[in-house]
Formats: sequence, C-alpha cells, structure tokens
Amino acid sequence: MKDAHLTLRLPRDLARALARWARERRLPKSQVAREAVARYLAPPASDERTRRVTAREFAARWRSLPRLTAEEASGLADDIAASRGALPPVRASWE
Repeated sequence: MKDAHLTLRLPRDLARALARWARERRLPKSQVAREAVARYLAPPASDERTRRVTAREFAARWRSLPRLTAEEASGLADDIAASRGALPPVRASWE
C-alpha cells in the first residue's frame, strides 16, 4: 500500500514547537506528526482495564483493595511453595 502525502500549514509557534520536539528526540517531523495524528484518531479505550490512570487514582484504588489477614497470607505462601514443589523442573529452551 502506498503512503498518502499531506501538505500541512501550521501557525509559526506550532511549527517551531514541532521542530524543537522532533530535534530534541532526533526524529523526523513527519514521524512526530504521523504519531500525533494516529493518537488523536485512535478510538477511545472502552475497556476500563486499558484506560490509563493517574497516580492519584491508583493510590485511591490501592487503599480500597482488600487485605489478607496474617493467617491468609501465610496460607497463600504455603500454597505457592507447595505448587512450586509440584511443578517439574524447567528445562532450558535450547536443549
């Protein structure tokens, strides 16, 4: 598939900002513009699990998570250790 060409007029300040951004990252201006357009046109994430959250939202969620009691945590650790012991040893993939 051939790429489509686009001529774009930008206000001077925006053009300078684009040039500076691209130069600082050692990227072609066309690549920066292409990625910006792709992000702008990307469909919004409808799935809550893929939505980016802020640190403040993450901290609030962390505080609301249920906590294991000491007895539950010990039982979980024992279960994990028993499961590891029941697994066959891992072989190197090149053998």
